[in-house]
Amino acid sequence: MRIDLNADAGESYGSYSYGDDAAVMRSVSSVNVAAGFHAGDPSVMRQTIRLARELGVAVGAHPAFPDRQGFGRRAMTLAAAEAEDLVLYQVAAVAGVAQAEGTSLTHVKPHGALYHASAHDRGLAEAIASAVFAFDPALVLYAPPRSALAAAGRAIGLRVAIEAFADRAYQADGTLVPRGETGAVIVSVEEVVTRAMQMATERTVVAVDGSTIQIDADTLCIHGDTPGAASMAAWIRAGLNSVDVEVRAPRS
Repeated sequence: MRIDLNADAGESYGSYSYGDDAAVMRSVSSVNVAAGFHAGDPSVMRQTIRLARELGVAVGAHPAFPDRQGFGRRAMTLAAAEAEDLVLYQVAAVAGVAQAEGTSLTHVKPHGALYHASAHDRGLAEAIASAVFAFDPALVLYAPPRSALAAAGRAIGLRVAIEAFADRAYQADGTLVPRGETGAVIVSVEEVVTRAMQMATERTVVAVDGSTIQIDADTLCIHGDTPGAASMAAWIRAGLNSVDVEVRAPRS
């Protein structure tokens, strides 16, 4: 049994430092590198990709709505063509820096509001999938379970990796509890590790109402801004290894 463990990375910029990418990267198998629209800058992008290459971590692009002030977590309404172009632009930026650093892009995971909107907005989902496919049809598209994004990726011919969140609470319908609500982000290391092991071995997770929902995850996400993320990532990996789950990127 195997599963990918991913984390968002490269979200610092200028004099603003965000998260501990170096520590988190020692435990995960893939990272989603900010492309500059919600966070990151050219120097941080290059440093992040270089570090990922040195640690043998797969590099993905993390495109977002153009919303640095809101960290890409505010909803925006864009025409499909505009959404496709902004995703293509960001994927190409990360891929270009990766090539310069002697590695290659393996996957794409939309960020924040772009990710969540594409779960139910068919037009936006198809725009994202089209941009990824146009750049490189061999790229893996990370998507929520039973989402419009997963369907659009498969329809166009992309390999889709279904993603679950070990450190986020789920509602009974399989969607995440909104970040503004109490308990949306889980900070207990023991609880996060237990959830990750259940997601990987049983393909289920317990929702906030106590019900058990099915999530056939190919990749688990740990957020770099969750308190104690580096330690949490290490404990998750140890927990997965303890139940004979191999942690490996989808294309490795």
